[in-house]
Amino acid sequence: MVTMYFPAVRGTGSQAPYMDVAEASALVDHYEIRAQLPPEKLARARTWSRTDARPLPGKRPLVLLSPGYTVSRYSLTALAEDLASRGYITAAVDHAFESVAAKFPGGVLPCTACELPDKIGHGPIALNRATDLSFVLNELRHHPLIDQRHIAVVGHSMGGDAAATVMRADSRVDAGINMDGPMLPPDPLNRPFLLFGGPELHDPGHAKDTSWDAVWPHMSGWKRWLHAPDADHFSFTDLNLLIQQAGIDPPTPLDPARGISLTRTYAAAFVDQHLRGIPQRVLSGPTAEFPEIKFHNLR
Repeated sequence: MVTMYFPAVRGTGSQAPYMDVAEASALVDHYEIRAQLPPEKLARARTWSRTDARPLPGKRPLVLLSPGYTVSRYSLTALAEDLASRGYITAAVDHAFESVAAKFPGGVLPCTACELPDKIGHGPIALNRATDLSFVLNELRHHPLIDQRHIAVVGHSMGGDAAATVMRADSRVDAGINMDGPMLPPDPLNRPFLLFGGPELHDPGHAKDTSWDAVWPHMSGWKRWLHAPDADHFSFTDLNLLIQQAGIDPPTPLDPARGISLTRTYAAAFVDQHLRGIPQRVLSGPTAEFPEIKFHNLR
């Protein structure tokens, strides 16, 4: 399942829900937070999107979004909407049977693959997701609003691994971002790629996930490794903000809204620079505006 976001004609369409009640129910049950966050309340969370809005004319670059393992594509709604507001077409992709809230016409699919990472490792799952992403590109290859020459993939967690994997396999993808996910296998990459992580897994010098150190020397294109010391794994998604709004203390010193703002800023800067050719100062080194972001292995 894919949700498409795009610049639209003002005043067209109707207010889009965050997700429907069945999807929200599956998500809160998986995280055992139904008492604090009833599914009806989550489904009514406000978005800035409009269902059936009329697209603005013209071809635009495409950004595919791949969420974390078990996590719904809706967890990247704030990023998807921001990219659309900047003139991109964004496709948020759910990977069937890997999400607790992927709803098809027949109902919400079970997350039958939820235990697979411990059994088969990350590489085969990233490869399967890369196949999904290439399939989406095939389905969109004749879309009249998409500029097929400018495509990026942005992923969170396992979705970040998928971003690197699909870049290696599919030459249509020009650039990619991995937000706090593994890089397995640590095979070479020859096009622009951004590693953007938090301290739990990717603290430079003390990383639990050593795949970033392993792949770094084999990244021959433009590259950056950004580190947000106060973030946690879900600071790059909507989930910490939703938890905070439900009255649950977020599990990180980084304010959830600030985490979303940082994610939007650096993801947008990356795609502006590498899909539109517009140099971005925030990618050249630390800035006073965003002191939370540290540059590691800057070259």
